[in-house]
Amino acid sequence: MKFIPSILLPVAFATSALAHGFVSRITVDGKVYKGNTPNGDENPSIIRLISTTSPVKGATNPDVNCGSGAPHPATDVGNAMPGSKLEFTWDAGDGENWPHNTGPLMTYMASCGSTTCDKFDSTIAKWFKIDQQGRNASGDWIQADIMAGQPVRVTLPDTLAPGNYLIRHEIIALHLATSMGGAEFYPSCSQFTVGGSQTGAPTDKELVSFPGAYSDSDPGIFDPDVFNSGSPYTFPGPPIAAFVSGSSSSSGSATTGTSASGTSASGTATTTSAPTATSTKSSGTCKLKRKASSSSLTVAASIIRPRHLSRIMRGLIANHALSL
Repeated sequence: MKFIPSILLPVAFATSALAHGFVSRITVDGKVYKGNTPNGDENPSIIRLISTTSPVKGATNPDVNCGSGAPHPATDVGNAMPGSKLEFTWDAGDGENWPHNTGPLMTYMASCGSTTCDKFDSTIAKWFKIDQQGRNASGDWIQADIMAGQPVRVTLPDTLAPGNYLIRHEIIALHLATSMGGAEFYPSCSQFTVGGSQTGAPTDKELVSFPGAYSDSDPGIFDPDVFNSGSPYTFPGPPIAAFVSGSSSSSGSATTGTSASGTSASGTATTTSAPTATSTKSSGTCKLKRKASSSSLTVAASIIRPRHLSRIMRGLIANHALSL
């Protein structure tokens, strides 16, 4: 019986490997642009390669810019138009679904000026927000749809001026944000040229830098009530740029997810009205913690995969779990 704990040790390593993630591909009006595996070989891509799937910790961490190691440009530049439909697909470190379900999804853009963005230093970028998604009308975090395998859907502004742009798309995971400094940042930057003949652009007051736009004490980053579905949520960072929606943007303090394109990650309409859900604690937590709290048999079946243990070893674990 003493050998069982030793056999179960790989579960902890598997959990660590699965714990976090990255943008594996971006689809633009049906065209797929693939990314690279973090800390792997760098093949041609429009997505800047990050060095790890682990989160960026700390709002003033330089890696909050475009991710760990990602100020280094990618090789390619994607094409888009005003009003283009973008889909960001997030994967866990081993290719499984994104493992977290609590916290906002936000998207920013920055002009690369006259140079194409494969030659642009993102540390000097000035960013404006084009989209933010939090909770849906039922009070559930839209991030849970990403855990279920759905992409994040974002529409570029219809009036966006042509030019070279970085798109900074991020998830902020808040399952540990009841403690100061617990928030996990997952920024991802991709490189685009936008065509067309529109003239929409942000004002200087709507531009921010990363790091610089966030503080660890911001209400939307340190949130003791994050698991209370009836509690209002304040998006961190600037409001969505006024030209995106065609009207003056206010502070992103709505309880439900707001999006300039009017669609959530699941493709359903969002609203800024307060949900009717009662103030109860939600089950928001990362997928891995929920797995770890299940029975031994569930853990063995759902986390341990063929590449981690042999068939015989998996059988021994399962038999042991059944005998408990």
